[in-house]
Amino acid sequence: MTTSTTGTGDVEPAVREELARLRESIDNIDAAVVHMLAERFKCTQQVGHLKARHQLPPADPAREARQIARLRALAESAKLDPAFAEKFLNFIIAEVIRHHERIADDAVGGPPATGG
Repeated sequence: MTTSTTGTGDVEPAVREELARLRESIDNIDAAVVHMLAERFKCTQQVGHLKARHQLPPADPAREARQIARLRALAESAKLDPAFAEKFLNFIIAEVIRHHERIADDAVGGPPATGG
């Protein structure tokens, strides 16, 4: 693929079409990632409620370590940088733990008081 060198910054129609096609794929993948994350967080919210009911700690370092190792291996087999995959999972884990802590705090304190 080449771009026009007319000095106007114009791009050849074929290049523009290919760029649009690739960006559409990226947009579709981004949407799928968002939906998958939403589903994941629905599950982790259920885990948080279960942990709160049974007074289990919000974090599970052993599971987190297993998940990181598993995700790094998956990343390697998918030709994705394992360090990036680990950073991504650590970000998600931190958010999940924050949710679990909030759920546990709410369970201890009961439902928030309503004003009136």
